[in-house]
Order: sequence, then C-alpha cells, then structure tokens
Amino acid sequence: MNAVEAARYYFNQAADHMGLSQNMRKLMLTPKREVKVQIPMEMDNGEIGTFIGYRVQHDDARGPMKGGLRFHPEVDADEVVTLAQLMTWKTAVVNIPYGGAKGGIAVDISQLSRGELERITRRFIDNIHDMIGPDKDIPAPDMGTNAQVMAWAVNQYEKYHGFSPACITGKPLELHGSEGREEATGRGVVIVTDAVLKKLKRTLAGSTVALQGFGNVGSFTARFLYESGAKVVAITDVAGGVRNPQGLDIPSLLRWSADHKGVTGFPGAEAITNDELLRCEAEILIPAALGGVITENVARDMRARVVIEAANNPTRAEADEILQKRDVVVVPDILANAGGVTVSYFEWVQNRQHFRWDLPRVRQELERVMVDSFDRVWNIAQEKHVSLRTAAYIIGIGRVGRATVLGGI
Repeated sequence: MNAVEAARYYFNQAADHMGLSQNMRKLMLTPKREVKVQIPMEMDNGEIGTFIGYRVQHDDARGPMKGGLRFHPEVDADEVVTLAQLMTWKTAVVNIPYGGAKGGIAVDISQLSRGELERITRRFIDNIHDMIGPDKDIPAPDMGTNAQVMAWAVNQYEKYHGFSPACITGKPLELHGSEGREEATGRGVVIVTDAVLKKLKRTLAGSTVALQGFGNVGSFTARFLYESGAKVVAITDVAGGVRNPQGLDIPSLLRWSADHKGVTGFPGAEAITNDELLRCEAEILIPAALGGVITENVARDMRARVVIEAANNPTRAEADEILQKRDVVVVPDILANAGGVTVSYFEWVQNRQHFRWDLPRVRQELERVMVDSFDRVWNIAQEKHVSLRTAAYIIGIGRVGRATVLGGI
C-alpha cells in the first residue's frame, strides 16, 4: 500500500466509524485545486535547467489553506496530494483556522548552488503568486527548504502584491518571522511524548528513546528530550547512526554533527544502522525522517512500546495494523508533528496584528494547543475503543465536515 492508498485507508477507517456517506467522502478527499508548473532557469554553467513544481490546495472549508514547500528529488503529484490531505486533517485536529495545502519542486538541492536555489525559488513563486496569499494559501518550510528560502519567497511575492509578511510563514525573525518557529515541530513532539507517557502512568525523565533522523525536527527533539531527563540511546541520520545504552550526550552530539556533517563516528558510542535503530532496545521510537520506514517486518520486531510519528507517513498501513494488534501506542503524524503548523499559525496571527510575541508566550501557547489536542484525541480513542490515529482522523474529519456542511456546497 503506497502513501496515497494509506492516506485514503486511514480516512476510510475513521469515516466508517462516523457513518460518512460515499458522496461526502468523495467531496472531502478531492482537492480543490492542483497546479503543476514548469520552472525553466539558467544554471550557473550557462545551461538551461527545467524543473517541475507543484501546489495542491486541498480544502478551505475552515480557512485559508496551509502547507509546506518541499524541495526533494522524489516530489511528485501523488505525494503532494497526499501531504495536502494530511495538512487538512492536521490543522483541524489542533483546531487552528486553516485548510490543507502542500507544494514543492522535484529537485536535488545538493546539486544546486546558493544562487541557483534562490533563482528556482523565485521562479516558482512567479508561477504561483496569484494563488497564494494571507487569505488564500500560506506556504511554509518543509524538507529541503528553510527560513532563507522563505525569505526569498516572501520577497518575490511582495514584488507583485506589496508588503505582506503574512503570505508565508517560517521566515527569518528579521523579516517578521516568529520566535520559536524553528524549534516548534521538535518541541511539539516532546510535549506530546510527555502527554502520552502521563496517560500510561510513566514519566519522560528516565525513559529510553530511539530517534531516527537528526535534521531540524530530530535535532530539536533530541535536545528537548535530553533537557527533560529522557535518555536518547540511539540516533541515526542519512549517513548512519550511533548508540549508547546509557544515553547519548546530546549537546556534545549536536556540536559533533555540526562539525562533521553527521552523527557517524561520535566518540563514546557504537555504530548503528537505520534498520537496527528501528528494532533497538528502547521504550519509545520516534521516526523523524522519511515516510514508510516502519514496515510490516519492523512492526513485528519492534521493541518499543510507544511510537511518536514526528515524520509524515512513517508507518505503512499494514504495519499500523500489526502495531495495533501488539498494543503498541502510536501517536499519529497529524497530531505528533503539528507543532510546526501551530507556531506557523502564531506567526501568521502576529503578522496580521503587526505585533510580535516573545518566546515564552509562543512556547506557552504551543503547549496549551498540543496538550489540549492530545487529550481530545486520547479521550475519543478511549470512548470509541479505536486507535489514536483513528481518533485523530475522527476529530479532523468531523471538524472539516461540519464546516463544509454549515458553509454550504
């Protein structure tokens, strides 16, 4: 089952519990708009490069659409449609007034110079500027993009529409970004991890964690876990990984990774592969890299009893069924990694108000939203005897469905 089929499968699981009609299912699954654009540009060597970009706007029943811009070689129409759907349910689960969107360019940024990256970003915005904006669709960073890319994007958008910082989130602070935005997804992951452990009568302090991925989300997650007293016993990145059953020294590992472009070779730890990490001895597994890493075989062998989905679509549908049968608690991606879009919402609010919040307020508001959303999902799961994933979809679909019917078709 591929990612598109899995997203539909999870949707239908929840829709079955809700008694949703086939007509309503079709309406809610069909994107409002799909755009595919050609991006020709001159490369540094004088040749003409041609790239393909996408923007899918899935649903706007609850407000303007929201979703990241992903620059990655595997970006394609099916992936972007699926991720746009997930954004619709995600924003509804944490009850912020957005619908879902997603976009990106099929490109390997490691093969681009800084100048080429800027030009491809600006040309992409040239193609989609008329369909995005503060009240239409608000892009943000995703895989392969960052605050600098968002700075170029907002600058290009404003050439057409004038000063409009709320058109894009995840911007640098100097261009009216928000305090706490860079750390938001990782902090949200740890808030949810702490919340689920409390429900299980356990504590974050002293718990053992295996973490796959050490990019933006993974590195901030590791840092906040360490500060909370958890023992991060294994970490991997794209090149390999390290393990120490006594717990890794995360501040030292962060410095090592910055200096050596990865965690491999970190002193005082043994080497570990990504596959070994997924099966290693740890109470909590946090996949924070690519999707589809928890396969049926991994689900059967996994020792962790709690999975926090910091990545998008990390668990295959067949594996999810196995984990449910094994009573492994899985906090789904549409809740676990919603910290990023939540603080993006805070950034948008600040931009619309022309007023900046300080970091303590951002963190306080993020914790309030994440804990309240988790409690609602947990309670639905207990009440209806379903998984946390199905409960989250029930909440998300329910909110979008009610908004759609009340607004009229």
